[in-house]
Amino acid sequence: MEEKILEILKKSESLLEGHFLLSSGLHSDKYLQCARVFQYPDYSEELCKLLREKIFSSGIKVDKVISPAIGGILIGYELSRQLSVPNIFAERDDSGKMTIRRGFSIKKGENILVVEDVVTTGGSVKEVINLVENAKGKVVGISAIANRGKEENPFEYPFVYLIRLNFKTYSPDSCPLCKKGIPIEKPGSKKKLNG
Repeated sequence: MEEKILEILKKSESLLEGHFLLSSGLHSDKYLQCARVFQYPDYSEELCKLLREKIFSSGIKVDKVISPAIGGILIGYELSRQLSVPNIFAERDDSGKMTIRRGFSIKKGENILVVEDVVTTGGSVKEVINLVENAKGKVVGISAIANRGKEENPFEYPFVYLIRLNFKTYSPDSCPLCKKGIPIEKPGSKKKLNG
């Protein structure tokens, strides 16, 4: 299954190779821009079918899917479609706080699956978990296409994902890509930076 997932990520140009400045400040020769795979409905459907099967086999029962905006919105929608349950998303307000708006709600005791495209530190997912718990919903699990984090599961709930990716990272002062003079890109912007 891992080879199939990697093939989809490469075909959709989601798995990038080059010289990247990560949000952590570290550099890497690989970057996963998972949003790109969701440009293609067939790939989206295929990945979410695989994820749905893993969720079913883990015994997780879901009443509703919630995702953090923006990265999780498309996977949340497609996975909720596959699971035949409603889908909502959380977003940041003007102060940067994660909130549930647009008339979305979570009912007391509702089984909620939190869905993200890629988990690295799990920060956004943890903010959404807090929203669900504050609304008295029941978090039944976390789901993602890829786990890029250092931990197998950084959450207190079951974590179901399709692929684990461990990319080499370098501090800027010891980056071999910088030493080779390879231009650095900040993912998402495609803007060349001085490396």
